[in-house]
Amino acid sequence: MTRDADTAERDARDLENRVAEGDPFTLFGEWLALAETKEPNDANAMALATSGADGLPDVRMVLLKGFDTAGFVFYTNTESQKGVELSQNMQAAGVLHWKSLRRQVRFRGPVERVSDGEADAYFASRARDSRIGAWASQQSRPLESRFALEKAVARQAARFGLSEVPRPPHWTGYRIRPVYIEFWMDKPFRLHDRHIFRRDTPEGSWTTERLYP
Repeated sequence: MTRDADTAERDARDLENRVAEGDPFTLFGEWLALAETKEPNDANAMALATSGADGLPDVRMVLLKGFDTAGFVFYTNTESQKGVELSQNMQAAGVLHWKSLRRQVRFRGPVERVSDGEADAYFASRARDSRIGAWASQQSRPLESRFALEKAVARQAARFGLSEVPRPPHWTGYRIRPVYIEFWMDKPFRLHDRHIFRRDTPEGSWTTERLYP
């Protein structure tokens, strides 16, 4: 067995053992921490899929900003395309793919807004220019020109001056409360490892299963 094959075999055995422990969030945290040491940019980049009342799916990249046993959290303008779709259909799916690790995790479930306190705390941690930008940007709506955006930013910067920049009422976080989580690991000849955690409700107990690749 080659060194690479030996490493892959150990990784596969470790994944199977970790899945058997029944804690997908701890396992996800370990994979994300490893990705943060390997990925050149944004290990927390996540493809987020939503759909609105028309049933047509949309997907875009966002940044995963937190997770715990309650779910996976991202932040956005509630008047954006995804915000509008989530107001119509509070279900979403996410996937993080780490090319350097040849691994990915995907999940889906109902969505809820985070508390005002949680949203305020995260917003306050952002760079000041980013906070001003959240006030200036009418996200997902038509924009006449780049200059129009820059003028809107300048107006908001002048408005707040040296004072604190509070969180806009149209900006908050969302938490995906997963009922399905899949851990995928690349293996030779496309015989990949796929392990899933599944439950009927976000409050339910997990069951695990291996899937054909």
